[in-house]
Amino acid sequence: MATGHRPPHALLGGGAVADVLLWRRRNVSAAAVAGATLVWFLFERAGYSLPSVLSNAVLLLVIILFFWAKSASLLNRPLPPLPNLEVSDVVVQKAADRALVWINKLLAVGHDIAIKRDRTVFIQVILVLWVVSCVGMLFNFFTLIYMGVILSLLVPPFYERYQDLVDEKLGLTHKVLSRHVDTIVSKTGQPSKQKKAE
Repeated sequence: MATGHRPPHALLGGGAVADVLLWRRRNVSAAAVAGATLVWFLFERAGYSLPSVLSNAVLLLVIILFFWAKSASLLNRPLPPLPNLEVSDVVVQKAADRALVWINKLLAVGHDIAIKRDRTVFIQVILVLWVVSCVGMLFNFFTLIYMGVILSLLVPPFYERYQDLVDEKLGLTHKVLSRHVDTIVSKTGQPSKQKKAE
């Protein structure tokens, strides 16, 4: 591994999730692939819809809990062990803090486009939204989620094995794309970042 590289396990947070994504816990990773495939099959091929599956699952859970509680009182057995069903203020605060960071980043991009008139950011946003639109036209929402789960379980081990080669190729790709974006920006009349620096 070249100097200056962080190992993929550290890049993924270094915990149990990183172990699953890098297939160090093969049973859990395989179960994630199987579960994602099963869910995708239910929604895409078997024709189920998300509201019907969720309502049927909750209905089944409520029926089981109801009969368990009724039979427990009749047979002098303990009630079903339900955890405290509340969301703590700490969890809500953490979620709000993380959402705030992402919202501020989006607003900063909008500010750069609208107020600063940064054509480079504008063109990058247009290209990303165009790619998302094209991919969205090709695949259903659940298929996209399924592909995201499968790629998240396949790309990290590949990157861990071929990190130097992947970094080299991505660096070349980034240079080529940056050159193209700079060409587009220069044709629209705004100097590129490199020319501004000179």
